[in-house]
Amino acid sequence: MSIYQTEWLPELILFSDHDGDWDRYLATIYEAFRTQFIVSSPEFRGIRLGLKRHPMIRGKEATFWHMISEGSVEEERLPDFRRCERIRWPRPVIEHEAHPAVKLWKNKRGAETRIVIWLEAENYLVILSERKGYILPWTAYLVEQGHQKRKLQREFENYQKNPW
Repeated sequence: MSIYQTEWLPELILFSDHDGDWDRYLATIYEAFRTQFIVSSPEFRGIRLGLKRHPMIRGKEATFWHMISEGSVEEERLPDFRRCERIRWPRPVIEHEAHPAVKLWKNKRGAETRIVIWLEAENYLVILSERKGYILPWTAYLVEQGHQKRKLQREFENYQKNPW
């Protein structure tokens, strides 16, 4: 258990509260995403957050699908209910990046520079991707495997020793 309070995290949006109706649940979690990333103008350290809009699937932006589903093939990604439940978490985590419970660093994925924001107490990770003049929220998910946590911790420690 963490010594840090994260009362700034919103409640989960549970599938069970939607009577097993996926379409109704999808509409609810999309509205939460839309409110946080489309209706308002979020920023990270004064830089505008954009969205990866394409491919649009069922009228919803690629960023949304990356935050609620998993899989390496875009057209074959599957919903992950743990991600769906936490759809209201990415923005508060981004906005609380200076909170003592949050670890933040940069890494490279191919030619892209990514900003990693890890709310370790909740095992929750938000990934941003730097672009010219703006930042894309890329994905967000629970870190559930011990080896994933150890890898993230090593990355964080290495970045602390040699930030760029």
